[in-house]
Amino acid sequence: MSRFTSLLSIAVAILCVSAAVPVLACPFCSTVSQTFTEEIRSMDVVVIAELVALPPVKTAEANRKEVPKAKFKVRQVVKGDALAKVDQVVETVFFGEAKAGATFLVMGVDPPKISWSTPLPLSERACTYIPRLLKLPQDGPARLLFFQDYLEDPDEMLARDAYDEFAKAPYPEIKLLKPNMNHDKLVAWIKDGDIPASRRRLYLTLLGVCGNSGDVAMLEDLLQSDDRKKKAGLDAMIGCYLTLKGADGMPLVEELFLKNSDAEYADTYAAIMALRFHGSETDVIPRERILEGLRHMLARPKLADLVIPDLARWEDWSVMNELVQLFKDADDKTSWVRVPVINYLRACPNPKAKEHIAMLEKIDPTAVKRANTFFAFGGAGAGKTNNQKDTAQAKNETDAAKQGSTDTSQSGAP
Repeated sequence: MSRFTSLLSIAVAILCVSAAVPVLACPFCSTVSQTFTEEIRSMDVVVIAELVALPPVKTAEANRKEVPKAKFKVRQVVKGDALAKVDQVVETVFFGEAKAGATFLVMGVDPPKISWSTPLPLSERACTYIPRLLKLPQDGPARLLFFQDYLEDPDEMLARDAYDEFAKAPYPEIKLLKPNMNHDKLVAWIKDGDIPASRRRLYLTLLGVCGNSGDVAMLEDLLQSDDRKKKAGLDAMIGCYLTLKGADGMPLVEELFLKNSDAEYADTYAAIMALRFHGSETDVIPRERILEGLRHMLARPKLADLVIPDLARWEDWSVMNELVQLFKDADDKTSWVRVPVINYLRACPNPKAKEHIAMLEKIDPTAVKRANTFFAFGGAGAGKTNNQKDTAQAKNETDAAKQGSTDTSQSGAP
């Protein structure tokens, strides 16, 4: 797998750090879809209804004029009491097979002539779940406590919705749920190789909140495993491990993923993401110790660009000369390191940094120009914040720099 392809797969897997994810949301989770609550709030009327009759069979000519509709009788009005009544019959487009009496969620917009959505089949458990959603607090641990009971629910639709609610919840609110978290259930889910990686990330994040020293050995076994299924959700796993082990866990992470030139790109990237999380969201590990770990990446020129924005953002100016040398030594396989190096120097307050930029511009003027184009307002060190914006910005800067790697590699620079 090429580095570019691997980067794309990581970006999909770790959307929690992209601009689309709310700041401070669950740090390693990516939402699957819009939650039921969000969808219901966007509608004018929402009902639970039972199928009365399937669409009539019509001639081909009739079908061209209008799509046949099925009939549903309202069993419960979830939202929009003024727009629908119990026992009212509504008609809407329905594709598929179902028996009369089957229960569906039907939503509508644009009264008074309501446009009804395609019905969504509901289990009896879902018929109890849906009406409770709008009665929950809009945020806070009490809301999450409700959804916690539906994580890994036998009804996959409810399990997915509960996961999405956690994925979108602010991390500080998730931490407030600690007294009510089911530690043993989380451990069992983490050990279950059939749990999707996205959900495993959530459970590892939750274990980082409610776990204890007794969980460290399990996490170390998983981190060192050669079984990819056991290492699924590695970014969250490393984050959880460091939360529970603290700075004493850094040597293992460094040996496995940062110093190790044989480590897979995805694994190294996951470790960097975990360190960004701890550098921005927690005080479990001193910032200087995190920077010490990130500096190991400078000995791996092909991947050094991943951490340079972090070094600048957290004002580690001790490696200025080392980065200048990386710029000089860059070749076709490492040329993307040059833009982050320039931005590091632009952010550095040391007067020597400007002299380095002038000198490096003679080697590769394209890289300097690209840095000025992508980051016109101060580069990697500008606008420091103490939240997940740091993580998202670092990733975006790394990815943006790579867009010009081909151009800079062909600029005639040595």
